[in-house]
This record gives sequence, C-alpha cells and structure tokens, in this order.
Amino acid sequence: MIEPVFVDTNVLVYCFDSAEPEKQRQAELWLRTLWTAGSARISIQVLHELYATLTRKLKRPMDPPEARTVVRGLFAWKPIPIDSKTIEGAWFLQDRYSLSWWDGLIVSAAQLTGCRTLLTEDLSHGQDLDGVRVKNPFKEDPADLPS
Repeated sequence: MIEPVFVDTNVLVYCFDSAEPEKQRQAELWLRTLWTAGSARISIQVLHELYATLTRKLKRPMDPPEARTVVRGLFAWKPIPIDSKTIEGAWFLQDRYSLSWWDGLIVSAAQLTGCRTLLTEDLSHGQDLDGVRVKNPFKEDPADLPS
C-alpha cells in the first residue's frame, strides 16, 4: 500500500486542463494511482481553490454544475477542514520557511493528515518542510512513492 500523499490544487486542475496535454496525462496517472490505493489526502482549501479555478480560470471554464460534480467526487477523500490547529501550523511554517500564507496552509494540512509527501509543482521539488517532502508530479512517477 502507498502511504498517504497530500495533493495540491494545481495537480487536480491539470486533470481538467487540456492546454498542457503532457501535464494532464501525468496528473491523471498520479490521481488514478492514488485513488486506487486510497492514499490521496486533501483539505477543504484545495476544494475551494479547485472549484474557483474550474469555473473561472481555465481557458474553457466549466459550468458550475459540472465543477460541483467534480468537487463532490473528491468528498470521498474526506478533506480536512481548515481549523485553528491548521492555521497555527500554517503561521509557524510561513515564518520558518518564508512560505506564502496559502502554501503554509497546504503544508500544515498535509502534516495534520499524516502525509510525508506533498504533491505540488508550486514548491521546490525535494524540499523537506518539517517532515513533509515536496514531490513535483511532473518530475517523478507514482511508482517512486514509498510503500
């Protein structure tokens, strides 16, 4: 079994963005692998960002009902809420690593869900953030994940 992996919004968006077909293919491979293994983790923040991006930021935005269906499907991953513990952790990480507020929230949520891997292209590949290792999904394959 693959250990839990926290998935950032950008990876999910690529699955629905045909503007970059190679990234779309690789993102889909990662998500299929994690879905099958039951190893994907996300937060409510990720769902907020995903919905906003799908309905407003894509070259061809989705209709809100279609985007809602996508987001509802991800409820199966039991997204964690952003609560006081997540916020306190984000502030600590923001100060310690000079992260943006939003990246601090993502890393804090990853820590709180027990993930040692954060799948994102928004942070430095290979960087260790207090026990959470950043993995760029476009530089490695899911087969490289620890079990």
